Amino acid sequence: MYSYTELRKEHPEFIYRGYEIEESADKVGIVYDFEIPGLASFHPTWEFPKKRGEQRCFKENGTFQKLVFSLGMVELISYWKTACPPVVKVEAGSLTEEQCEWWKDLYFNGLGEFYYTNGIQENQEDFMEIRSLGGDVEGAEQPLSREAEGFLIPVGGGKDSAVTLSLLEGEKEKNCCYIINPRGATLKTVERAGYGEDQLVTVKRTLDKNMLELNRQGYLNGHTPYSAIVAFSSTIAAYMSGLRYIALSNESSANESTVEGSTVNHQYSKSFRFEKAFHDYEAAHIGSGTYYFSMLRPLSEFQIARYFARCRQFHDIFRSCNAGSKEDKWCGHCPKCLFVCLILSPFLTREEIIAIFGRDMLDDPDMLEDFRKLTGMEKEKPFECVGSRDEVNAAVSLTIDKLEKEGQALPELFAYYKNSGLYRKEDPENRRFFTYFDGENLLPPSCLALIKEKCL
Repeated sequence: MYSYTELRKEHPEFIYRGYEIEESADKVGIVYDFEIPGLASFHPTWEFPKKRGEQRCFKENGTFQKLVFSLGMVELISYWKTACPPVVKVEAGSLTEEQCEWWKDLYFNGLGEFYYTNGIQENQEDFMEIRSLGGDVEGAEQPLSREAEGFLIPVGGGKDSAVTLSLLEGEKEKNCCYIINPRGATLKTVERAGYGEDQLVTVKRTLDKNMLELNRQGYLNGHTPYSAIVAFSSTIAAYMSGLRYIALSNESSANESTVEGSTVNHQYSKSFRFEKAFHDYEAAHIGSGTYYFSMLRPLSEFQIARYFARCRQFHDIFRSCNAGSKEDKWCGHCPKCLFVCLILSPFLTREEIIAIFGRDMLDDPDMLEDFRKLTGMEKEKPFECVGSRDEVNAAVSLTIDKLEKEGQALPELFAYYKNSGLYRKEDPENRRFFTYFDGENLLPPSCLALIKEKCL
């Protein structure tokens, strides 16, 4: 792999040159133009569908252009990270000093895992300078009407978005589902939730092959804030669909750092800190008239698992394993699979759990290292979207209590846990997650009432 310091010296600039919008009667295509001079140019693309009967011309719409420019600002970080140039020149649009600092904050915190796993020591002040060189967008601004309503619900195919769909079932006629690059689990989730094709907004995102080739050659690679991509792109989709609310499915547990005692968080762009920052940035600098929030923010992963355990219509089709995503399956060997297994275990039988994943992970000694990380026996959690250490421990302890009451033998991982010193039989503290509530949230009053009625 190439050296971070040497790459920054050899490639001192990254340029966001611009974007092209191609519009037809039924869709809008976007092609971005990024360049690291002397290394490569990049042209990632997006394609957004228009709703039936749409009369607006988005290409000439100032609000839409702000949205497209902003999506490019978050898209560029995937390409910047190949060489990490110290200067980013933005020719595609205009940014105030305050906006430049906002983007630097997102990039730095969203790349926390990238820096950590690549062994790079860096600070927020020095890692990047953003220079705004472009002009203001053209075209009149056209925010949504104040009478706009309905929810756009991003669907990833896992248990969380299935819970949001279930909670908002009463609003179904007004809602649409949002999917980036559809796959089996996402499409099946929407279908099982009872949404038809006319309520499905599917967009296509393509990565530039030059970046993939540089990664293959050993240029820098690693995690980027994907949920920030979801935030900006879903705002475009909601705006084009005339929907007021964008209801994410990020929970309170996403706020916990991945590396204990640090700010490194695999889920930074799922955290409330980012949610609030994005919500405020969009209102101040874009003004589309949409309202971005997370439906599950007041809840822990524990409560979401408890609710999902009752949503049996999704049990055979939900998927959130990155290793098995291309084949639309659970791999049954990764920390994400193990986490979902653990968090569901207090609420489902062992037979039901095994049926979901296709194997018994809890009796597999090869899963011990991941088990230790998930329960906090190691300082570093797996770099996956997993719950907090405390709620994993609560789930494990409650499941041990349940199995022993039923006279069942403990699987190997649970027997190990019982002998580790962490286990406390029928500890009342383990039940605190049943009534957990995080008051830091942006839920509209009607959604907050639903959460309190159905989940607490």
